[in-house]
Amino acid sequence: MPSSPTPSERERSDAEARAREKEEQAKLPYKWTQTIKDLDIAVPVAGNLRGKDIEVTMTKTKLKVAVKGQTPAIDGELTHAVKVDESAWTLETVGGGGKEVSIHLDKTNKMEWWDAVVTNAEYKIDTSKIVPENSKLGDLDGETRGMVEKMMYDQRQKEMGKPTSEEEGKMDMLKKFQAQHPEMDFSNVKMS
Repeated sequence: MPSSPTPSERERSDAEARAREKEEQAKLPYKWTQTIKDLDIAVPVAGNLRGKDIEVTMTKTKLKVAVKGQTPAIDGELTHAVKVDESAWTLETVGGGGKEVSIHLDKTNKMEWWDAVVTNAEYKIDTSKIVPENSKLGDLDGETRGMVEKMMYDQRQKEMGKPTSEEEGKMDMLKKFQAQHPEMDFSNVKMS
């Protein structure tokens, strides 16, 4: 039976995987970054090009980016759906006299990481190794924020040896039931 890798072996393996991933991503004809909410892509192009020389086709599930008459830098099904109305592209001048097509994609599902821009990408990243940026409670949608606040409250209650919100709810129900049935003996009731 093989043993689990030691922390130093795991660290070395992770570092090798990160280096390989970085090398593979450098071979792509574009650079891309993401947050949990959106994706930004930069496609380098010649400095003498204008917006009318660029062909960008963006739908909810597909993306094509090309200089007219040339092989596309990106052409395929997106890894996940995007909000087209919240996504955009621009042609920007960058250092050294070059330009880049800058594309911003607003993710439909703001709770998942992408392993690639398009499904036919030659190289993919390991999303399990992504360390997300710190977010504020105010950045979360209402339902997620409520769930996180409840978890934080319950954790604080446990640390202080007090009942969690669920346990408090059970005790409240028992008190109401006791009030409705004063004739019953509740001295041996145990809450679990």
